[in-house]
Amino acid sequence: MKRHLLEAADLDRDDATLVLDTAAQIDQALAGREVKKLPTLRGRTVVNLFYEDSTRTRISFELAAKRLSADVINFSAKGSSVSKGESLKDTALTLEAMGSDAVVVRHHMSGAPHRLAHWVRGSVVNAGDGTHEHPTQALLDAYTIRQRLGRLDGVRVTIVGDVLHSRVARSNVGLLHTLGAEVTLVAPPTLLPVGVGSWPAEVGYDLDAVLPKSDVVMMLRVQAERMNASFFPSAREYSRRYGLDAHRMGALPDDAIVMHPGPMNRGMEIAADVADSVRSTIVEQVANGVSVRMAVLYLLLGGSPQ
Repeated sequence: MKRHLLEAADLDRDDATLVLDTAAQIDQALAGREVKKLPTLRGRTVVNLFYEDSTRTRISFELAAKRLSADVINFSAKGSSVSKGESLKDTALTLEAMGSDAVVVRHHMSGAPHRLAHWVRGSVVNAGDGTHEHPTQALLDAYTIRQRLGRLDGVRVTIVGDVLHSRVARSNVGLLHTLGAEVTLVAPPTLLPVGVGSWPAEVGYDLDAVLPKSDVVMMLRVQAERMNASFFPSAREYSRRYGLDAHRMGALPDDAIVMHPGPMNRGMEIAADVADSVRSTIVEQVANGVSVRMAVLYLLLGGSPQ
């Protein structure tokens, strides 16, 4: 693997498969342990540098580092020198002076992790930058699909909803294509980015037409906080055309699964009974996120297996 994980394109098929296989080995190693900890990164320091609110991702990275016995520093922009105007570069140099081995960064500006990678000697992991990428989410989604369906090659994945603002969609399209899956994007025309035709995915507007041919349906959250215009007539109209309810779930093949990166707008992009159904992998995705992020930190920091 490269020294940093900044986007899905940093991983070729072998690298991505190595991360998934390592996560599976970690799952197996921890399964029989009363204390869910491995000594592989003892003495290493991992900094979680979060400029955006986060629950799942921040806690997941913190738990992943601690389960590998690393020292963890949690840095939130709120209540720090950032609120006094300190720049990302100065914050990075401060962390560098403290001897951090890896920086996990989430930032509201697309490209911020790439800038950070020029300023620190340790590894940088992108935990989500603006509307750009979220590579570890794509890895945990791929891991979950492989765990449920037993394969990724040839799996038909339909990603539905707010693709325009979704870093999860961008990373998933790239990584799943690399791993041999066939990806289709379904969204209102207003929620598709310029240049989406160059992505390695099919593009459609009719959800009902693609459901019977989908092995995986990944619903995206409508990111109202990133919208400053009317991208669709109303929440009710969006749900009617692009929401996944029990009726639509019935059109899926028998072994198809339903995914969502969270947080969910229940009743809008996904119905509550679908989110809580046996086909849903939403809780599994959260659990798998810890194992996958453990694998990423382990491989980037060169931990020795024990």
